[in-house]
Amino acid sequence: MPTHSPDSAFQARRSVPDAGSRGGWPVRFLVAGIALTFLGCGKPEPAATPQMPPPAVVAVAAKSQAIEDEARFVGRVVAVNRVELRARVEGFLKERRFTEGDPVAVGDVLFLIEPEQYEAVVEQRQADVTKAQADAQNAEAQLKRGQELLTQKNIAQAKVDELQAAASVAKASIAQAKAALTAAQLDLSYTRITAPVAGRIGLAQYTIGNLVSPSSGVLATIVSRDPMYVQFPLTQRELLQARRDVKERGMDSKNVVVKVRLPDKTLYEHPGRLDFVDVTTDAGTDSVILRAALPNPDGLLVDGQYVGLVLESGEPKSAILIPQSAMQIDQQGVYVLIVDGESKAQVRRVETGPVKGANIAVTKGLEEGELVIAEGIQKVRPGQVVKAAPAQAPNEGAAP
Repeated sequence: MPTHSPDSAFQARRSVPDAGSRGGWPVRFLVAGIALTFLGCGKPEPAATPQMPPPAVVAVAAKSQAIEDEARFVGRVVAVNRVELRARVEGFLKERRFTEGDPVAVGDVLFLIEPEQYEAVVEQRQADVTKAQADAQNAEAQLKRGQELLTQKNIAQAKVDELQAAASVAKASIAQAKAALTAAQLDLSYTRITAPVAGRIGLAQYTIGNLVSPSSGVLATIVSRDPMYVQFPLTQRELLQARRDVKERGMDSKNVVVKVRLPDKTLYEHPGRLDFVDVTTDAGTDSVILRAALPNPDGLLVDGQYVGLVLESGEPKSAILIPQSAMQIDQQGVYVLIVDGESKAQVRRVETGPVKGANIAVTKGLEEGELVIAEGIQKVRPGQVVKAAPAQAPNEGAAP
């Protein structure tokens, strides 16, 4: 069994590197580095918070411009004269003497109903008048003879009274026959349907050969062309306010200019004037009908069409205009955000006036030249610094 001597054990111990020997220095440095790392993580330093740049907005300078006090409504064109032609007697249509859509003059014959049967009735009534006149002449002669005999006491008074009554009946018969003749002549005249007003005639609802009567309805319609009316509703509140405004300015309501905007968005070249305010109020809408008269020499306005209306009153006055996109509303009312001298957004309470296209007039609360935030309002809080840029022109900044 082998044995180890003390010398061999001593040699084995010497072969293990000592902690203080040169071979143990890397371990010491590694341990020291780990310790320093843990010491540094015990109290970390706070990281710097990056500052957000101020929000970018588009600001527009409030500018003063001369505008006219106006109001906008929707109205309906109404012809001054509109006549529906109807048959007043029964008969077959014999002629139609017009072309649909053409202008007609007062007195033009438009329809002719067969007149022969009514001509015969007129001749009969004329004969009745002649007979009644003859009967009255005979009754007068009998009465005169009876009165002569009465003076001679050759006839009784009762007989003379009878002759007097017969003469009176004969005279009444003449009046009755003449009245029947007049009625027959009227019926004959109704066979000729003429134009009571000048204008343009529409579609004919019946053609030649059809039987027409008073129950047949409208045969055709005539509408006048020049001038034309435009009617539009106004609420009682708006009407009262308009009257107060007119009174304060010392104006006459008849001087209010009415302009028409056609369906293609163009303004009608002939303005008109208010000429009528209805005397009753619609119970359902609490509105009153107003009417304006406008010239229509070219026939652009057509009876029954709907048009836009612009009412202008007074001389143009100066007002500050800002984009409508700048307007904000809360529980306290209308306000805008402006950019002050320190580039901060501030709230301004304003009062507004009429709308002019994409802009709106501000009557109170703004000064000319102040920068009003028109875009980017949702990113801004009052008192916040903003980066304001002017509004670009419509073609500015467009992609090539």
